[in-house]
Amino acid sequence: MNQLPIAGNEPNGYDDNEIVNPSANTHMNELLAGRLSRRQALRGGVSVTAATLLGGVSLAACGGGNDDPAPAAAPAPAPAPQELRLGFDAVAKNRNDLVTVPAGYQVGILHALGDPMHWGDASWADNGSESADSYNRRIGDGHDGMHYFGLSESGTFQADRSDRGLLCVNHEYVVGPYALHPNGRTVVGNVRTVAAEVEKEIHAHGVSICEVKRGATGTAMSMVRGSRYNRRVTSATEMDIAGPAKGSALMLTKFSPTGAKTRGTNNNCANGYTPWGTYLTCEENFLNVIARAADDDARRSAKEVIALKRYGLPQNRRSPYLWDTAGSDDLFARWSSSVTAAGAAQDYRNVFNTFGWVVEIDPFNPDSTPVKRTALGRFNHEGAWPAPAVAGQPIVLYMGDDARNEYIYKFVSKAPWDPADVGRGLAAGAKYLDEGTLYVAKFGADGRGQWIELTHGKNGLDAANTVYPFADQADVVTHARLAGDVLGATKMDRPEWGAVNPRNGEAYMTLTNNNAGNRVAPTAASLSGRQARPDAANPRFYDDGEGNTGNPNGHIIRWREDGGSGAATAFTWDIYLFGAEEDAPAEVNLSGLTAVNDFSSPDGLSFDPRGLLWIETDDGAYTDVTNCMLLAAVPGQVGDGGAATAAGGTATLKGANATADTVRRFLVGPVECEITGIAITPDARTLFINVQHPGEDGSLAAPTSHWPDSQGNAASTRRPRSATVVITRTDGGAVGV
Repeated sequence: MNQLPIAGNEPNGYDDNEIVNPSANTHMNELLAGRLSRRQALRGGVSVTAATLLGGVSLAACGGGNDDPAPAAAPAPAPAPQELRLGFDAVAKNRNDLVTVPAGYQVGILHALGDPMHWGDASWADNGSESADSYNRRIGDGHDGMHYFGLSESGTFQADRSDRGLLCVNHEYVVGPYALHPNGRTVVGNVRTVAAEVEKEIHAHGVSICEVKRGATGTAMSMVRGSRYNRRVTSATEMDIAGPAKGSALMLTKFSPTGAKTRGTNNNCANGYTPWGTYLTCEENFLNVIARAADDDARRSAKEVIALKRYGLPQNRRSPYLWDTAGSDDLFARWSSSVTAAGAAQDYRNVFNTFGWVVEIDPFNPDSTPVKRTALGRFNHEGAWPAPAVAGQPIVLYMGDDARNEYIYKFVSKAPWDPADVGRGLAAGAKYLDEGTLYVAKFGADGRGQWIELTHGKNGLDAANTVYPFADQADVVTHARLAGDVLGATKMDRPEWGAVNPRNGEAYMTLTNNNAGNRVAPTAASLSGRQARPDAANPRFYDDGEGNTGNPNGHIIRWREDGGSGAATAFTWDIYLFGAEEDAPAEVNLSGLTAVNDFSSPDGLSFDPRGLLWIETDDGAYTDVTNCMLLAAVPGQVGDGGAATAAGGTATLKGANATADTVRRFLVGPVECEITGIAITPDARTLFINVQHPGEDGSLAAPTSHWPDSQGNAASTRRPRSATVVITRTDGGAVGV
């Protein structure tokens, strides 16, 4: 999510993804730029069809090969034992204010911002009149990552159950003034003068957990209002701190002088889950709610200033939300990470350090306290995606730091997986997630890569380090970005969602995009601290003809661990797909995308249990042609393509070209939305996706969307809301095939 709201009623230019990596890490593949071509000079006029469906058409793939020197491709492994086939007609690109699905599919709305989860609260009123307190019992805003857990009759985790379950949904942020307040935010001189508005926003962040159930017939789900499992976890919820940073001096606050607790989870973007049945929610753009005083550097050590700046919090920083200005109560004052007292246990100077973590929640125990698992590192966590659990082998989680020029990480547990721990909740989490090894990725130009260990006392991560003196492992995990800088990790084009193919164990990660301010031309004479030239893993540099330069359409990278083991410290990689417009030049459209599968800015990513890959977009470079979308794909494997040279002249390794049979557009969302969050029932007959910020560029006076009400009422004038969508086949069959 790029565009975020300010304290007033207009969109904010602040972009947390612009708090980019200032390290001077060397990149491996700096070659001469080729001739660049502007989009309008090389493409014909775009025809936007009014039709919502496109028949299944097999179109020839093109582009991707050349004779320039490039790394040798790795040998492909054996093919998957079963064949998957896409079984729907591709949805045409469109800019309609509704969710468009293929023929034979139907759309329902599970819940939207403000919907009550329990009895006693009134339905959402379309006027912002709901009380702040009621948002402890209402669905939050900015729907994002989510996961479905089967629920047994005895109230425990049942992995194979499809007709009854618990759905955990992230609420990333408050989408402007649209639906939450009667007339938008009340701000006077950069001060929030109505505390109840701020309280409402605090409660609208976080996570919703609700029971869902199928009816007597059919495959569609509805929320079970009043279920004992329905609850909210918000930016005010008390949480435990566990792992290396628990009790560290870096965690001390007025709320928890021992550094063992904190309050709230914020800007929850993507997610993860565990094989024992708990939910992982991940804190991404937490910087958006934190302020810092103008003269705070003088009250800090030189080491603290280095860390604060590396994580994007300089002094004299006003947060877009201005929550810290709403009053002296701790509910508000804690949002300023400034030195105001004699010691860290008497103020909130360290509150910034208490965000940016992976938070574990037990959805089956409504009385449990969520836990921040600090062994997994602190950064803009987009998510935490598990490899399939294997008895006797460690638990493995892949993670991306969603900001331009940041890193990809991996966590490997110390304890080997024991299936007897299924259902043990947070106790199992303590066993597997509080001790282990954190790694950062380095991608080589030859298609090989390394996982570099982030452990105190190894690889120069100690108190003698001249970049940043690491005192202990708590310091390393809290400042994982600085540790990655020291070890020369590869700067990536915004690492977002990851997923692991259940058929062969290969891991995928979306690299949503980058711009010319950060990923500069290969021929750039010099680099500032925030910049990087293209390299083999982030190879494209081009102008799309509409003012977007760098890598505006993004790509998806994948890797295969040596020996097929998630605990391996080396891997083989290639680029699965390059986002591009169908008529872009071949050196841009390296994957040969066509009208049935072209896309831009891949973001959400998920494999379902069958091995079908789902790709979601959060785009601004192609939205003059189409709203954001969901695609389904039958993936191949690392090494099924070959060498290529990308726009700008950088050599890389790419996967096999896409065809209409292997990648196809399944869904297009409403106006100005992001398609995000994905979950599917074990029987694959019910698919959940989230629509975030429909109509985000509009205002109360001039709305540009009325979704979700417009889904069934084209004449609607109601305010737009983020919502969870339920998609099923009309014949009750499995989705996608």
